[in-house]
Amino acid sequence: MTHRTVGHPAGLPDDPRAHVTAPSPECPVEITLAALQGRWTTLVIRELLRGDRSYSELRAALPALSDKVLSDRLAQLTRTGVVERHRRPGWPPRVHYALTPNGHRLGPVLQALWDWGTQTPLPVP
Repeated sequence: MTHRTVGHPAGLPDDPRAHVTAPSPECPVEITLAALQGRWTTLVIRELLRGDRSYSELRAALPALSDKVLSDRLAQLTRTGVVERHRRPGWPPRVHYALTPNGHRLGPVLQALWDWGTQTPLPVP
């Protein structure tokens, strides 16, 4: 069996979606970027890669993040299937957030972004 990128430039899959001439919502790269969009999103995911967290634990881990933005990011990540929201029994009600299996798959993606960034010099203004 031939590897799917044989005969193609490095990093380009042999997939019809890789040959589009304009951004498309069906493009796997666009889907990934949409899941990661917004400031703070990668840091929220980073915290959840460390384990399930309550809202207050996320706030404590990211003290400069506003309540509004944290709520927005958690809602966005839940809509995209990256995060699950679990309500725990008891009073007061407690909600914990956890990465879905698909969300856990973003760990290596974030690591690849980190690695690329550490090897790329900052542009000179």
